[in-house]
Amino acid sequence: MNDADMPNGNEVDPSPASNPDPDSSIHTDLEPAPPPRLEGPVADRDPRPTRQGGRGLAGLLGASFLAAVLASTGTAAVLVGTAAPATAPTPTANGRAVNSATDTEDITAVVASARKSVVTITSNGVSSNGPFSVPTTGVGSGLILTSNGYILTNHHVVEGSRTLSVTLMDGRELPASIVRISDTTDLALIKVDATGLPAATIGDSDSIQVGQTAIAIGSPLGTFTETVTRGVVSGLDREITVTDESTRRGSTLKGLIQTDAAINPGNSGGPLLDATGKVVGLNTAVATSAQGLGFAIPISAASDLIGLATGSAA
Repeated sequence: MNDADMPNGNEVDPSPASNPDPDSSIHTDLEPAPPPRLEGPVADRDPRPTRQGGRGLAGLLGASFLAAVLASTGTAAVLVGTAAPATAPTPTANGRAVNSATDTEDITAVVASARKSVVTITSNGVSSNGPFSVPTTGVGSGLILTSNGYILTNHHVVEGSRTLSVTLMDGRELPASIVRISDTTDLALIKVDATGLPAATIGDSDSIQVGQTAIAIGSPLGTFTETVTRGVVSGLDREITVTDESTRRGSTLKGLIQTDAAINPGNSGGPLLDATGKVVGLNTAVATSAQGLGFAIPISAASDLIGLATGSAA
């Protein structure tokens, strides 16, 4: 078609396409525990040169709903991007994020064994809505520490619960009770009355390196139980600040493992594994405004709760 075929030889400019609202929704009622939500930069313990023209992250959920929401469904938290002043760089603490794993080894056997020690936790409670009390339900994940029923999870998965139930991989559903809440980070120890459970193998989170394989297991959306995702360790010693949407209380989580293994609401409290299937972290939060940005608490931070569980089991 030539210019003569065009009416008056004029061109018609296309109308600009409208963009959807970029704001992501925040979960406030208990459902599958989502990851926490990130609304600002994540503290990087390794200072780097400032880049011009960059823009900070806009929202994280906690792995109950920390994505920059904590990664559990029903419990919501917003990562507000408060960062502590960067300390002097260390040789191995924080490398640049690694986008792809070079390890292509088949992990089916590792996963088949590790999944048996992952449970789904349902928390029933009540929240206040003005003068009314509203029943709430949240879902997260947990890790079996001992054969007699001690289970490690995130504090935000069980916080405010009136009743707890644990669903095992074999389909059994058992009532649970809180044994202890960590005084230092977002962790909790709960207990079910059972024997012969498959306990997880605990690894060494102090020896992991940026770029190595990371495997996350949990119950995203509280429905797809024992879901497995794979990525790499993208960074170490990260610090984020999350705010509980219901109480508006803020808290800071330090020394976190950053990973690009997918973490979704309901994953909170599930394990982060190395390539051998050993637990190196507990999935806790994920950024909602970015892809491949999840956070796990190093398993070394749970040493006191693990010691309590294994000592009681002896």
